[in-house]
Amino acid sequence: MVQIEIFSEGITLPYKNISRQKLKKIAAASAALLDLRDASITLVISDDTYIRNINRTFRGLDEPTDVISFSNREPPFPVIDSSLEEIGDIFISLERAERQSREYRVSIMDEMKRLIVHGMLHLVGYDHEWSDEDEEMMLLKQDDLCGRITSD
Repeated sequence: MVQIEIFSEGITLPYKNISRQKLKKIAAASAALLDLRDASITLVISDDTYIRNINRTFRGLDEPTDVISFSNREPPFPVIDSSLEEIGDIFISLERAERQSREYRVSIMDEMKRLIVHGMLHLVGYDHEWSDEDEEMMLLKQDDLCGRITSD
């Protein structure tokens, strides 16, 4: 079982055709394809102001971004005695996703799917910032998962 909790900060869901249920379905499908079991994941859908503060506080970048993930599998996070492994948290700016959906000429739901999958890959250890090879591997995996998950 994978438990997905969804929160919003600075925006209200549902927004256009984006609902908590649709986001949860995408996150759960991603988790299943990544073979996550007995896990808990938190998804926070925010505005640019909220994610900018997180980006500034934790990455030293004073600008909004589309997605930030915090994996609980990396030190210094302690192991918690629970039936569910707390995999981590994914923060997504809905404002940024909407702009990118227009830029990439995809639906906002497809862009949200891409960002959820991207965040999930970070939670399980993928990172595109280590090297060009790691970036290529992560993007190939991202494209594969996105192609296998419906966003409606």
